[in-house]
Amino acid sequence: MILGGLTAVAAAPLELLNVSYDPTREFYAEVNQRFTDLWRQKSGQELKIRLSNGGSSKQARSVMDGLRADVVTLALGYDIDMIAKRSRLVPTNWQSRLPHNSAPYTSTIVFLVRGGNSKNLRDWDDLIRPGVEVITPNPKTSGGARWNYLAAWAFAARKWPNEAERPLQFMTELFRNVPVLDTGARSATATFIQRKIGDVLITWENEALLARKEFGAEAFDIVIPSVSMLAEPPVAVVERNAKRNGTTEAAQAYLEFLYTDTAQELAAHHFFRPRQETVAARYRDQFPEVKRLTIDEVFGGWEQAHRAHFAEGGSFEKVQRATASR
Repeated sequence: MILGGLTAVAAAPLELLNVSYDPTREFYAEVNQRFTDLWRQKSGQELKIRLSNGGSSKQARSVMDGLRADVVTLALGYDIDMIAKRSRLVPTNWQSRLPHNSAPYTSTIVFLVRGGNSKNLRDWDDLIRPGVEVITPNPKTSGGARWNYLAAWAFAARKWPNEAERPLQFMTELFRNVPVLDTGARSATATFIQRKIGDVLITWENEALLARKEFGAEAFDIVIPSVSMLAEPPVAVVERNAKRNGTTEAAQAYLEFLYTDTAQELAAHHFFRPRQETVAARYRDQFPEVKRLTIDEVFGGWEQAHRAHFAEGGSFEKVQRATASR
């Protein structure tokens, strides 16, 4: 790892841009402080890390359109694949550059409901009941929304294994109960919590736990559905940008830092599930057991999932057309 063998570098200050997805703001604010302190101690160089947050797919498009990210820390592998394939700013084998397919922490998808859960929402099929308002972001712009969508689809496919059209019908019924589609996970959280719209928020587990921490356990309940997804938010150095910016060494060290015990503790503190088993063991009480399916086993990987559900003519467009005609 680069950090262990750093040699003195030029004293001129250095700046990194981390283009990330919505719910990582608090986590990376703390990571950045720890890493810049470590970098200064190891190299003698001042380092400033800027953070850009937004819907993951929207962020990926911004990088492809010229946003000079040194690293990306996005919600799903497909977004980084698109950066690699369409702009060649990232190597196509980016997942092999770091452990665990370049995903240093994991999460899953849960329901956040208002305290007391007055509508008794327990599983995905409760969300299609008449009179239930569901908040979820737009899968066209939000990586978290795509995890939400695929988790719901996986539930329907397993509940009705012999009815090929039933999952699409289920998703249409679900989105008929969605009054607003925000562009990202954090804005959807604000709609649910601050604007008080909706009975249930489909969200990242870390967002749900953060809401209970900030607003009190009595304000919200977390519901674990019977089926969810193993969400693996990946990271990558945007190698062509980093080379042009003179930040390659710092960018690589920054992402490697995410796998250290220090950063893994920070991940758990901010309610992401650590990859390091020794750290994860200390937080078992914080993270309940969840049946987490993988993208590969259910959908054959992100490329197939995108083609079937989020590309032009995919299932989400069919859902949009059906719900627009209600």
